[in-house]
Amino acid sequence: MGLLLACSSAAMAQWQWIDGTGRKVFSDTPPPASIPDKSILKKPGSGMTLPAPIAEPAAAPGATAAPAAPQIPVRDTELEAKKKQAEQAEEAKKKVEMERQLKARADSCERARKAKVTMDSGVRLATTNAKGEREVMDDKARAAETQRMEGIIRSDCGPLPKQ
Repeated sequence: MGLLLACSSAAMAQWQWIDGTGRKVFSDTPPPASIPDKSILKKPGSGMTLPAPIAEPAAAPGATAAPAAPQIPVRDTELEAKKKQAEQAEEAKKKVEMERQLKARADSCERARKAKVTMDSGVRLATTNAKGEREVMDDKARAAETQRMEGIIRSDCGPLPKQ
């Protein structure tokens, strides 16, 4: 019975308080000195929970309110470092994707220009149809292919479109 009583008193040795941001904190160590006594909800050895602090009533019009206690900013340097690392990784990923798109545009532009030069040369061109047969390109097909190459050159050889 004595051992059970000793264990239960050790389990009760816990502090509870409301921190500067309004969150309830549970700890085995006492709160920092910056926490006012009215914000301490439970002390070890008291055996009971103290009532939560009651909100102050609104001041009457024209009355001056007491200045609030200064709030200490809470900074989590580890969290900030992880956030910064994630942002840098995202930027690197965007940069790699942009470089890939630029390379693809440059390749498409170069191929379209070469094809356009071939179309403009006047040399007879042949294509393979769906049956695998070779067909000589007529003037109508040549004009359509030239227009297609000009469209690719306009879109891929010019400046990047605004996003």
